[in-house]
Amino acid sequence: MQVFRPRIAIAGGGPSGLALGLLLSRRDIPTTIYDLRRPPTPQLLAKPSGMLDLHQESGLKTIRECGLWESFQAALGDCSEATRVLNKDGDVLYTDEGELAYRPEIPRNSLTNMLVQSLPQDTIKWNKKITAAHSARSATTGATEVTLHFGSNETATFDFVVGADGAWSRVRKLLSEVKPLYSGVYNLTVTLRNASTKYPHLAELNGSGSLIALGDRNGIMTHRGPQDSIRVYGAITTPDEKWPITAGLHRKSAAELKDALLGNNDLFGGWAPPLQHLLATACDEQTRDNPIPPDTDSHDPDLLQPLYMLPVGYRWQHRTGVTLVGDAAHLMTPFAGEGVNLALWDALDLSRVLSGFSEAKDAAEWQEMLDPRVREFEEAMQRRAAEKAEETARNKDMLLSENGAQALADTFNMFRDMKAAGASPEGH
Repeated sequence: MQVFRPRIAIAGGGPSGLALGLLLSRRDIPTTIYDLRRPPTPQLLAKPSGMLDLHQESGLKTIRECGLWESFQAALGDCSEATRVLNKDGDVLYTDEGELAYRPEIPRNSLTNMLVQSLPQDTIKWNKKITAAHSARSATTGATEVTLHFGSNETATFDFVVGADGAWSRVRKLLSEVKPLYSGVYNLTVTLRNASTKYPHLAELNGSGSLIALGDRNGIMTHRGPQDSIRVYGAITTPDEKWPITAGLHRKSAAELKDALLGNNDLFGGWAPPLQHLLATACDEQTRDNPIPPDTDSHDPDLLQPLYMLPVGYRWQHRTGVTLVGDAAHLMTPFAGEGVNLALWDALDLSRVLSGFSEAKDAAEWQEMLDPRVREFEEAMQRRAAEKAEETARNKDMLLSENGAQALADTFNMFRDMKAAGASPEGH
């Protein structure tokens, strides 16, 4: 008798989608991953990117189960776990060398490359933008079929679809009409390379790991990265969801944004000169490394972006044949470092669900067996995501308060005291 093999699709090739595809392939369960981007080139993957600190119970556990521990270790080293906290006047309020917890930092591009290179060939279908998804019960088989729609009237139908397609997930629309909410924060992302040789004073200011400077409800947060880089994030609190347009900053280069950010005392105009110099230099280097192409006025779309989040405690009604993972399921701001860790945790748990029962004779029986396990997966994921979302919201409010630097330094010192007393500090 022919063995039934379910048709499984993963919408989105971020960390959760790629990890899920790899974990299933290691269990001999084929999947198809659809991603709207072009295949990443070696040149793109070599560029500095955001650093991700992976946690023992989630990200690191998933890396081990993916069989990537040695590759992961080889990709470390660009950013230490050291942390410095400064106030807006440049006073150092707290330092550590990463002794409070083991949360190694890996470049996002390196993590992506590890996962992509480990997947079976042709698993990922690049340049496939999902424009819509719908589900319907087959009159012939009695099974639920989920159809993904792409451009040019192209479609593909599956027995199970995982929405790993990020903040503005198309797959999420099958489960609820809830949309992400503006968090009240804008984020600027700029990078300077070759810091130790070109700007040794900035490399010394930053240190080998991360620097967090906070005050007046704004922040400059950095980390070291590939190519001897310093990645600089500017967190700006504003109730205006369309702030760049309102402020006349829409479609500006980083070098042009620099003057607006440093010339306004409500932003970074009153900050210590070394911190201003760090931000200004990163803005200039960002523009120098990414010149505007000829015959176009386009700029890097990722420089100044609003941060969105799903409502804390977001849940959906279970539906046969579809579920969500990662940002599609629990989008939150980055102020607890939990996003990618939860995404990888989701992938690990869902891979066990999809491989955790005996073979079925057809799609309808397979879905009937799968449904209660997916419900349990969703409930567990939603509970832990709600806890991390609450933590993230508290962190955002603390960090971007009037005296965020002192509040963060006090928190880290509390964790240090707990560790010295033999306790295991949560949330660091």
